[in-house]
Amino acid sequence: MPEIIEFSGPVLTGPDTEQRGLWSVDGKLTYTRPRQAPDRVLDGWVLPGFVDAHCHIGLGPGGPVDPTTAEDQARADLSAGTLLVRDAGSPADTRWMQGGRDFPLLIRAGRHIARSRRYLRGFAAEVEPDGLVEAVRKQARDSDGWVKLVGDWIDRGAGDLAPSFPAAVVRDAVSAAHDEGARVTAHCFAEDTLDQMLDAGIDCIEHATGLLPRHLPRFAQQDVPIVPTLINIATFPGIAAQADAKFPRYAAHMRALWERRLERVAEAHAAGVRIFAGTDAGSVIRHGRIADEILALHGAGLPMEAALDAACWSARTWLGAENLAEGARADVVVCREDPRAVPEAISALEHVVLGGRIIR
Repeated sequence: MPEIIEFSGPVLTGPDTEQRGLWSVDGKLTYTRPRQAPDRVLDGWVLPGFVDAHCHIGLGPGGPVDPTTAEDQARADLSAGTLLVRDAGSPADTRWMQGGRDFPLLIRAGRHIARSRRYLRGFAAEVEPDGLVEAVRKQARDSDGWVKLVGDWIDRGAGDLAPSFPAAVVRDAVSAAHDEGARVTAHCFAEDTLDQMLDAGIDCIEHATGLLPRHLPRFAQQDVPIVPTLINIATFPGIAAQADAKFPRYAAHMRALWERRLERVAEAHAAGVRIFAGTDAGSVIRHGRIADEILALHGAGLPMEAALDAACWSARTWLGAENLAEGARADVVVCREDPRAVPEAISALEHVVLGGRIIR
């Protein structure tokens, strides 16, 4: 006999739409009442499983982690309701975790690609400009359709943030990824790096702390989304404090980026730039904090419907994943109260269902 779960509460099929009458039958959703009585009835407000669009399963503060630690990371995300992860760069091969039975569905980006000696040690495939295109092709072939560039980092000679690669090389690298059928995203803190990436035809920007009003029309027109990772940007004051003595320009720059972080996100939302939720878990940020990131987006000025959309319906559509549609895989979270009216409800989920299996 098939295993049947009935979701007895309101079903949020979009940020502003709801209906009732949803079941999981052998791991697939249906809006048609089964003839068989349900094995379990779950009450509460139903949403699609959360998406963490910037997460690093398999990465720790010192680089790659062992499989047991990677499994712990994935289970922490799963328990928090993250049922789909867009990996934003990991030095560990996590393909063994894919399939979505025991862990969140995982879309891998392969390793970060960074300029030699211009990023955190042990994290990235490090290359000089003449090796960037080939490195991008390799990661595109090894990934699930995404490549992650480190667009800028501190240049110790200049004493401040600076682009990692020349603009012409970045254009060639993005074009090469597209030739391989992959999309490209880039870690970008500084203002000028955004111009370089937009000129290159980038597909997404991570962090985007350097957003200026002049950038917003281009982001909207080119339909380039941002993943602000606000709970990670909260670490900037500490980074600045450590850098004060040796790199004062860099420290001042990082503080200035942090000070305008919320304003930039609100301006981007008002300009029609697509925004997705990502925690940046895996280096200094612990896993399982997707609710904190959604609430941070709300705190930056996004209506709660939009903040939820950044981790639910639109995020899933962007990544080619299913929502709460007939026949879709039953990846569902259940809140005790309507999270649009009671945002804190996402921090204490009633239930998490992965592929029709009740996780909690």
